[in-house]
Amino acid sequence: MAKKLLTGNEAIAQGAYEADVSVATGYPGTPSTEILENVSKLYGDIYCEWSPNEKVAFEAAVGASTTGARAMTTMKLVGLNVAADPLMTLSYTGVNGGFIAVVADDPGMNSSQDEQDTRLFAHFAKVPVLEPSDSQEAKDFMKAGFELSEQFNTPVILRTTTTVSHSRGVVETADRVKLDRPHSFKKDPQRYVPIPAFARGMRVRLEERVEKLSEAASKSALNRVEWNENGDRGLGIVTSSAAYLFVKEVFPEANVLKLGWCYPFPDQLLLDFSNAVEQVVVIEELEDFVELHMRTLGLKPFGKKIGGEPLVPKYGPLDVDVLKKVRATLAANPATAKYFPNDAAPAPQTALPELPTLPNRPPVLCPGCPHRGLFYALGKFKTVVAGDIGCYSLGVAPPLNCMDTILCMGGGITVAHGMDCAKNDTPVVGVMGDSTFFHSGMTGLMDIVYNKGKSTIVVLDNRITAMTGHQDNPGTGKTISGDETFAADIAEIAKAMGMKNVVTVNPRKLDETSAALKTAIESDEPWLIIAKEPCPLAYRKKLEHGVRVNQDKCKKCGSCLKLGCPAIERNAEKVVSINDSLCVACGLCMQVCKFGALEQFDLKSSKGGLV
Repeated sequence: MAKKLLTGNEAIAQGAYEADVSVATGYPGTPSTEILENVSKLYGDIYCEWSPNEKVAFEAAVGASTTGARAMTTMKLVGLNVAADPLMTLSYTGVNGGFIAVVADDPGMNSSQDEQDTRLFAHFAKVPVLEPSDSQEAKDFMKAGFELSEQFNTPVILRTTTTVSHSRGVVETADRVKLDRPHSFKKDPQRYVPIPAFARGMRVRLEERVEKLSEAASKSALNRVEWNENGDRGLGIVTSSAAYLFVKEVFPEANVLKLGWCYPFPDQLLLDFSNAVEQVVVIEELEDFVELHMRTLGLKPFGKKIGGEPLVPKYGPLDVDVLKKVRATLAANPATAKYFPNDAAPAPQTALPELPTLPNRPPVLCPGCPHRGLFYALGKFKTVVAGDIGCYSLGVAPPLNCMDTILCMGGGITVAHGMDCAKNDTPVVGVMGDSTFFHSGMTGLMDIVYNKGKSTIVVLDNRITAMTGHQDNPGTGKTISGDETFAADIAEIAKAMGMKNVVTVNPRKLDETSAALKTAIESDEPWLIIAKEPCPLAYRKKLEHGVRVNQDKCKKCGSCLKLGCPAIERNAEKVVSINDSLCVACGLCMQVCKFGALEQFDLKSSKGGLV
């Protein structure tokens, strides 16, 4: 045994190691990304891969499981949408070696386009879902999940949240226990081939499995009751995940049913706990998942509402401040006020000094980001821009104002095609990144070619999966372990699909980029423009030149500010300057200035002479 300070994601990787996982796959997506990165870096004997998308990752892990190997796949909440197809069928066929899909939810949408609750997916697919509340449980639940998976031949979802994934805690680690068993697929069509004749029997067995899982959940140590030490059985709180930690802090006098295994629902445990207390309150993040089920059991808990009034928010993350408001509402309600006798007259508190408000720091494209040049050039045309998921989503913000729709990964191409099919009265341009192209853009491009579309598509190829922290993808020529491999070529792929008009431009060269956009937008044929230039954060290089403002030439017109570059600053007197600590000398501002006021100089020269 050893103790380590680990994030939830690091602890999940540790749990995978201790459980003797053989294969780990995934697609990067905050807040789940660091799980697979840690498995790859720390545990070299586990096969790891960044797959092109979550569906591929899920299916590869399933293949490993069929041989008897323990396998895991990682993704964020919206990634489960992509992997839903194999998930639904895997719940029918079941698994051989233990299989866990780690899905990281994002209450509050810190880095996601929606706030879906993965527990609903687990219910839909009829597979168990485990919810750790801290790093120690994140590690322990991984090991328990594999045992559960193999005991019941079922896939298991381990649901984390942003709070669990990124917070740190002390974790007791253990040695890896190697499983002494061969990895060999044994043919069994009636088990693994869900054609209708076989699938009907699978469906019956699935329902039988859910019943057995519900019974097991009621007895599992993953769920526990923490009784009030004084024997007061007035208030009982049912909770799970990180919300449990906040409940313990804000409601120290409550009896708590802490659910680590929330589905299939532990019916008997929910009934026994509810019957042992006077009033039950359900405190859970996002959907009223457990609360609604308790009502089907004939119970009457308070949860998202109390007496018709809001109680626990149905959106956003829960924390101590939110639960203090929940407590105040309960203390003021006649039905529950008696459980909080000391809350009516709170003790006077010493007034704290007011702290200065921190300035807002909205996300912005980084200095030198190649996407900025493409969006600046595109902004010169009257178009509708169908966007996608990635750093380039920030093109929607002023001053670029160059993004009109975002649907999902791959939607940049398909939404643009749909608008063109409807004969939109303004030219449409679809935009997506290189990793997104490999994820789910190729099928959309094929749709345009096959159905004789005319859309202009731009792939912003910055040579990396940037938004999630610079992970490699099929176009970078490196695997997750840094090994050299085949580098997929977007232009060649497009041509192989039948796209005739394919051009590659450097988005830092505005004239070149604008000319390509003009040709494509005015054409009656489909075009693919590849805006290819590496991300300066991922591919750092020593600067040889800098940029400065010649104040004698500057007219204070503000044209350079329309780039939205953080390195370009202007004071109250409208004097423009370049922040040397941010500037990467990409040269865009020099191309935009009509008066030649922005000048490049040699950093190697002690005198800083002009270039």
